[in-house]
Amino acid sequence: MAMHALTGLSLVSLLSFGYLSWDWAKPSLVADGPGEAGGEQLSAAPPQPPHIIFILTDDQGYHDVGYHGSDIETPTLDRLAAEGVKLENYYIQPICTPSRSQLLTGRYQIHTGLQHSIIRPRQPNCLPLDQVTLPQKLQEAGYSTHMVGKWHLGFYRKECLPTRRGFDTFLGSLTGNVDYYTYDNCDGPGVCGFDLHEGESVAWGLSGQYSTLLYAQRVSHILARHSPRQPLFLYVAFQAVHTPLQSPREYLYRYRTMGNVARRKYAAMVTCMDEAVRNITWALKRYGFYNNSVIIFSSDNGGQTFSGGSNWPLRGRKGTYWEGGVRGLGFVHSPLLKRKRRTSRALVHITDWYPTLVGLAGGSASAADGLDGYDVWPAISEGRASPRTEILHNIDPLYNHARHGSLEAGFGIWNTAVQAAIRVGEWKLLTGDPGYGDWIPPQTLAAFPGSWWNLERMASARQAVWLFNISADPYEREDLAGQRPDVVRALLARLADYNRTAIPVRYPAENPRAHPDFNGGAWGPWASEEEEEEEEEEAGRARSFSRGRHKKKCKICKLRSFFRKLNTRLMSQRI
Repeated sequence: MAMHALTGLSLVSLLSFGYLSWDWAKPSLVADGPGEAGGEQLSAAPPQPPHIIFILTDDQGYHDVGYHGSDIETPTLDRLAAEGVKLENYYIQPICTPSRSQLLTGRYQIHTGLQHSIIRPRQPNCLPLDQVTLPQKLQEAGYSTHMVGKWHLGFYRKECLPTRRGFDTFLGSLTGNVDYYTYDNCDGPGVCGFDLHEGESVAWGLSGQYSTLLYAQRVSHILARHSPRQPLFLYVAFQAVHTPLQSPREYLYRYRTMGNVARRKYAAMVTCMDEAVRNITWALKRYGFYNNSVIIFSSDNGGQTFSGGSNWPLRGRKGTYWEGGVRGLGFVHSPLLKRKRRTSRALVHITDWYPTLVGLAGGSASAADGLDGYDVWPAISEGRASPRTEILHNIDPLYNHARHGSLEAGFGIWNTAVQAAIRVGEWKLLTGDPGYGDWIPPQTLAAFPGSWWNLERMASARQAVWLFNISADPYEREDLAGQRPDVVRALLARLADYNRTAIPVRYPAENPRAHPDFNGGAWGPWASEEEEEEEEEEAGRARSFSRGRHKKKCKICKLRSFFRKLNTRLMSQRI
């Protein structure tokens, strides 16, 4: 036994020495794994389902990666993307919760009730429990599933936790915005709590470690203990580069000449995250996973331009339905790709990962399952045409209605005061209030001149309909709504079609029992059995309504409904 242990230790030492001596500056390093003679030799079908590593970054702007001409250093992402397939017609959602919900369910927000805003820490809300999630489907296919990072899909009940939604293990935060070192999160004055969890327990002992490095280290530990013979799904949802802007000092030093302080901190966080991805890729090679793995990199929404991010030259920012809010950073890197080292213009949406990855795993998922996503692996791996021809970005009936929109302005087809966005083929239509539509250059100067904000401002505030040919005008500079009323009418009809399939928005009032003081100072599940039953009844009523089974309500029920909607609108305005 001692001899075996010594032999294993020697082998690990030799492997460690070999991999630590790699020069990451060599162009072929990431593509050429152990025993791999060239980038194109491993394109044959794998002998077993591939290991899937999905890396999601938070608030990383379209301009904030080296291969998009950024002033931020991302050598790992640049190399992985260059030797894989860059997705340059890839779409996500404008804020955190919607992107994550669509990734894990393969469904648009209108089909999960999460059309409006995010899930806040004190809301009795979470990813619908009747949805079969991506990790659950992969578990059915024999995968070991692990999540590291930010959840942000609700936690008021234990049934909402990652470990109850398909993940064998979980290390990360349940809320959307925590301190990178202390893991404290405040959801308003005096409503603060600790939020780092391991499994279903509070991980008090891990406080003090920078989250980006902690999460990469945990991924390495998972790989070290797992057999490459069993298919593995790793969902790595970095907190980076969401606010607060915090970074280890050594990364800040690299950008000491960058005048704008917010941009400097942001850049340091991006580079630290890039090195974390390098460490994850290195661990995949070291422990024998890389040759049969698919690495997917994706941002979750556009960059927040007021916090150092940049979506230049795209219009808009995080939280908007302009391209800067919904055009994502994305690429796939894998020895299993049949056509590598190229840029794909195939239309891809974040809902597509569900059927695509289930298909790679040997499972089955289709539109018959109620999915809005498509299997886009042939388009990514082989360069075929994408099966997707349109994207419903969203329909949010609770967002503040545009003053100058109306059903009449929408040809009697659609109320243009309602916030909605859709892309069909080359055309993109926006209605209602799509959010601030500025073109904001990278903020690199020490004092960003106030006059710069007024260089190119949003179009007339009296407008409630915009139409763009996104293929010809990806920067949304030429509004064609007035010139092509025929296209406007056709896309409004598509919005109406989608809206007929929508379920009611689920955006409940906050509950004071969620306060961390009632949970030992940490954020975590708090709902009682009675509250859980009430939420289930409400969800059942919503499902009945969506199926057209309208029932008469008593006066008290109507009154309760009125105040619930009023509270929802007030909350919407606050966010």
